[in-house]
Order: sequence, then structure tokens, then C-alpha cells
Amino acid sequence: MKLHAFVAMPFGQKKGPDGTDIDFNAIYENLLKPAIEAAGLEVFRTDEEQAAGDIKTDMFQELLIADLVVADLTLDNPNVWYELGVRHALRSRGTILVQGPRSTQPFDIYTDRKLNYSLQNGRPDPASLKKDQDALTEMIKTRMVSWHGRKISPVFNLHPNLDEPEWRRLKEGNAQQFWQAYNSWAERIEFARKQGNIGDLPVLADEAPVAAFRAEAHLKAGVALRKAEHFGFALDQLEQGLAIEGGNLNGLREKVICLQRLALRGKLGHSLEKVRAHYRKILETYPKDAETWALLVRIDKDAWVECWHNENWAAEQKRDEASYQDALLSAAIESYHQAFRRNPGHYYSCINALTLTHLYHDLGGDTRFSAECEPDQDQWFWSKATLGDLEVLTGTPAPVTAAYKEAIVHAEKNWFALNSTLAQLRLLKEQGFRPESVAAGIVVFERALTRLKPPEGQWQPRQVQLFSEHMVDASDRKEEGLEPHFPLDKVPLAEAAIAKALDQLGAGPEDQDLTQNASGGDLIFAEACQARGVKLQLLQPFPEPDFIKHSVAPAEGDWTSRFYAVKDRLEIDRPPRCMPEELGESPRKPLQALQPLVALHRPVLWAGEGEICLPVERPAW
Repeated sequence: MKLHAFVAMPFGQKKGPDGTDIDFNAIYENLLKPAIEAAGLEVFRTDEEQAAGDIKTDMFQELLIADLVVADLTLDNPNVWYELGVRHALRSRGTILVQGPRSTQPFDIYTDRKLNYSLQNGRPDPASLKKDQDALTEMIKTRMVSWHGRKISPVFNLHPNLDEPEWRRLKEGNAQQFWQAYNSWAERIEFARKQGNIGDLPVLADEAPVAAFRAEAHLKAGVALRKAEHFGFALDQLEQGLAIEGGNLNGLREKVICLQRLALRGKLGHSLEKVRAHYRKILETYPKDAETWALLVRIDKDAWVECWHNENWAAEQKRDEASYQDALLSAAIESYHQAFRRNPGHYYSCINALTLTHLYHDLGGDTRFSAECEPDQDQWFWSKATLGDLEVLTGTPAPVTAAYKEAIVHAEKNWFALNSTLAQLRLLKEQGFRPESVAAGIVVFERALTRLKPPEGQWQPRQVQLFSEHMVDASDRKEEGLEPHFPLDKVPLAEAAIAKALDQLGAGPEDQDLTQNASGGDLIFAEACQARGVKLQLLQPFPEPDFIKHSVAPAEGDWTSRFYAVKDRLEIDRPPRCMPEELGESPRKPLQALQPLVALHRPVLWAGEGEICLPVERPAW
């Protein structure tokens, strides 16, 4: 969905300073609107809203959260100045000033950059109209690209420590139509996240009504992908969200977590020292953020573990090296300590510092640390698990088991949370720390995880294969005098070409197959993939009855039977997915919604993470 622009300007004809009538509707229709649309934005002006109710309601909502506000200052119109003031007071960026000829400039924005356009007889001057349109379009593009650059609002320029209000707090309660649309979109976002349909989140992000909402969706997609251990894809989504909302603290944290994981896997040109610098940069802006301090610990902790975690070493050798590298462990403890000092309610910093301190002492160190943790009522699992961690340090196996079992009750089948706690216990086991208590905890979590399906990221396909186009010709194509496009008698040639392409890719059980399953190429591809054991996922743009009616049944041949045969062979946990049911009705026309699948106007088989795009050789018929 396009970015959203609001135009604040007079309506109709108004007297100019020299007594000439100025036609602002003509200025809007012939200059402003075409120029803004050419920059890729959707335009809204208050007088265009025909819904019942107070027009000010929609005007305020647009001023609060529109991606861009264009204010026409040709006249000293009180309404326009008022709207510009509201925007400047609540948003530091995303404002452009335009004006026609005027003899004086208002003092408050005298130095602000403005686009000056020409008029002839109170309407846009035909001689310079194209030049003015192009200049405004370029100005908008430049301004949107440099969104996080210099602040535009004089209010925020004069008060550098003033923070913009968080966009959700700018909800104008009476703009029911706007927020009903948002609430529907937000529900689809949350449903996709809870169902583990991570791929739906970027699609929904692109359909958000304004940039702030898209930032939210991209960041949620990034978090979900990170939890599924797709760190590269997660980083891409997080960076898209941060490009819109650069100061989002959670997004900044998540980005560095992904950078750190990728650095550890050797997949980025980032060393752990560079990742540490990213954390320090966040702390420069948010010095009291306990969560970032706690995440910083992972750098030292990972470096410490890397020193001794060698599968070829005996337990005693691991322990000797872990003891020798105690400086890294001490640094990790200190960062946890810093987090707890800044927020005594940050309970897991407390318990982790205490755990590592006990381990440090067990390895021969002499550090002392003590603190109380305050449970977070909004995260019952973590607070309960913290009590289990404490029992590991001080108790016996029975209370360890009881505490962790109680925590698991509140985990809400969160595989990531359970596995995270289990990983900590396994680390302690490798160091031979309190073996009986640690073993009791491991048993509890391993048993709980056997009842849960790991996140999708735990199975990562070797390559993803996507096929789109063409459908076999409908039976009435010849009757209508149309040239053959994909005649039925050429199906064997298509089957051979698709089979050859799949064999070139070595398609097999380690791969993922995506297609719509329409008659012709899609169905042939699906059948070929199933024959090779590829995991098949059908993605259909319409409900099944409509899809069969429009995309399967019209073709010559018995494609409906083949459709159901493919469907019957699907794995039970991979049923066909219907776009309107999963993502809601598309805000775009169906053809536009399918455009990413049919961008190459010929059959295409795509595989991998942007690595292979293999056009299927089309027989010359």
C-alpha cells in the first residue's frame, strides 16, 4: 500500500493579496495531487471525505499520523496555519511547504525551505506547470528518503530533547472508519504471528494504511523470524521497520541480536567487537535500559563459552579452560549487575548474575553478588522460571522440578522460552555445576518440549521452489477465435520441461514447494514435486470453490481431478492456504495482489533465498 499524504490548503476560490481570485481546487487537482502521486504517495484532502460526522475528526487524524503533510501557504489562511501548527507540534518530520506568489514571508518559517509555484489568472501557469510538478515530486522523494535526517519542525528544532508522542497515543477516537480498518489489520497481524505464519507478516506490513503501522508489522515480523532462527530474513524486516521508526528501542535491540547470531555463525562481516559497539550505541541513547545491558552480556558470555566449548575435549579440560578465561565471565556478570542496578524489577538479570557468580566461584573465582528479584506480573513464565533458577543454585532436585513445572504452566506453549531456559541448564551441565539439581531441571524442560512442535525455523529447507503460470487453454478459446496459448496437447512437453528443471535443482525432501495449483503449469509442477518428496504448500488467492471455478475447471482436460489428487496427498500439517482467509481481503485488485507471482510473463521456477531464478524452457509451439 502507498504512503499517505495529507494536503492542508484553502478550498475553492479565495481572494489573493492583489485582489485576484485564486482557484485552490485547480491548484490541488492540476499541480499538488499529480505531483504527490508521481512521488508514489496516496493523497487525501479533508473536503474529499464525504463520511458523516465532524470534518475536523478526519483532519486531526491525518495531521497526527500521515506520512507526509503538504501545507499551501499562498494565503495567510487561519485553518491552514492551525493545521500546520498541529503537525509541527506532534511530528518532527514529514512536512513540506508550498506557496504561490506572495510579497511577504511569515517570520516563524522565514528560513524554512518552500516550493514556490507560478500562477496565471489565479490558476497554475501552463508554461511552468510541468516544471513545478517535477520540482515538487523530487522534493517529496528527497524528503521521504531523508526521513531520519534533519528535523523539519521548528518546535523540535528549538527543543532537541523533546520526544515525539508514540503514534498509538495519537488515536483520534471519533475517526471510527480509520481505526476500524486499522484494528482489522492489526488482528490479522496478531493472528498470523500466533499461528506461526511468519511469511504473512511482511505481506500485511505492505498493506498497512500508514508508515507507522508498517513499521510495527515489519518489527513484529523481524521478532518472529528471529525466534525461528531465520536471522538474515529477520534482519531485513527489522531494518525495514527501523527505516521508518529509527528510534524504536525494541527494534534496535532485535537488530543487534540478529547481527550477533550471524556473526557467531560466520555469516556476516561483523566481529563480536563490532556487535558490542552496536550495543554501546544503543546505550548512548538509552543509558538506563536494563534489557540492552542484559543483552550486552551475551557478547562476553558467548566469547567465554567459545573458549572452552570444544566437543573433542574431556570435561576436565573444558573446566580448566573455562576457569582460565574467567575475565570474560566476570565481564558478563558485571553487565548483568549493571542491568539490575538500573532496574531492580529486571528479575532475570538478577538471577543470571547470581547464577554466573555461583559458577564463577565454583570455578575458583572470588566474586560476591547478591540481590532480590521482583517478578514481572506481565511475564509469568519468566518470573516463575526465575524461581526455578534460584532453586538450582540453592535447593535440591525436588524443589527444582516443582518450580520449573509451575513455570511451564505459564509458558503458553512458547517453544522459544522453554528452549532458552533449557540451553542455560545444559551450559551448567557441561561445567559439572550442581549436577543433580541441573539434571532435574533438564528433565522437566526436555519432557515439556517433546510435546511441542518446534518453530518453523527449526526445519529450514535447503531451497524454496516457487512456480507460477501458465494455465491450460479454456475449451472455448478456439471458439472465440483466439490464438493458442497453452493447448492441451502440449502438456507432455511442459511436464518434461518442468521435470528437467527440478532435476537440475536436485529437488527432494529437503526442499519447500510453493504454488497456486491452477490448471496447467502449477498443477504439473505440484505433481512433479510430490513425486520427488518435496514439501508442498498450496497458496491460493481465492476461496477454493472460486479458485476451482476460475483457475482449474475451465481448462481442457480433467484438471479438477488432478487438483483434488494433489490436495489429498498433502501433509496433514500443510493444508492449502487461502489468501482472503489468512490475510483478509486484499486492498489491491486481485491481479495486483498476484503480481509478485506473475512478474515474469512466462513460466518460472524460483529456488533458494534469492539465489536461483530458473525460467522453465518453453517449447516452441
